[in-house]
Amino acid sequence: MSNVKNYTEQGGEKTVIGGTLEVATGGKLAFNGIELKPAALQADSVAATVADLVTDFNALLAKLKAAGLMASE
Repeated sequence: MSNVKNYTEQGGEKTVIGGTLEVATGGKLAFNGIELKPAALQADSVAATVADLVTDFNALLAKLKAAGLMASE
């Protein structure tokens, strides 16, 4: 047990974040080699029809995939 909030265990196989993990400008976060980044903004839906809602939902899915936050196919 460490007396600091963020630490990497001996051997480096596990890092514990008990505080804040800040990725500074230029830093990257990846999962299985795929860079993760914030998803583009998806405006709140104002859809009045199911078809329009499907369009908004698919736009959201596309943005999550582009950000690396959701696997694509």
